[in-house]
Amino acid sequence: MPILEIIHYPNEILDTECGRVSSFDKDLHRLLDNMYETMIAEDGVGLAAPQVGILSQIAIVDIGEGEESELFELINPEIVEQRGNQIDIEGCLSFPGLYGKVPRAKVIKVKANDRYGNEYHLEAEGYLARAIQHEIDHLHGVLFTSKVVEYVHESELTDWSEEQLQR
Repeated sequence: MPILEIIHYPNEILDTECGRVSSFDKDLHRLLDNMYETMIAEDGVGLAAPQVGILSQIAIVDIGEGEESELFELINPEIVEQRGNQIDIEGCLSFPGLYGKVPRAKVIKVKANDRYGNEYHLEAEGYLARAIQHEIDHLHGVLFTSKVVEYVHESELTDWSEEQLQR
């Protein structure tokens, strides 16, 4: 499967609201597979369609490794509930080398479709909730840089792995 090109800021596609997906066909399945391969190749934990030049409400998240790996395909996702607060460091594949502390909800409930169009609900907390919120923001043209409360220099990230920082 081809590795897709990651769109970098300041490309205006990253600031654009994405349209809802209505066709759950083999083209969508191929895109999801290619997005997954791209995310893995880039050492990311999430990827949204606008980051590969597609203005559709499609995102994937996988914060685990090996047996801990669990891929979430989020099509037309909506956060239907959120509670608690957390502030932690984020990065983004569309902003290589840029990191900042971002406030997010600690627990979220999400409604989304899978690749076949079936609606499902997901409750996520902690790092998974953070990653999902980051990717859903991309689908609405909201970039993590608009939420940063403090930028962090790359040299200060000694306790963080690159994998935890990329989205």
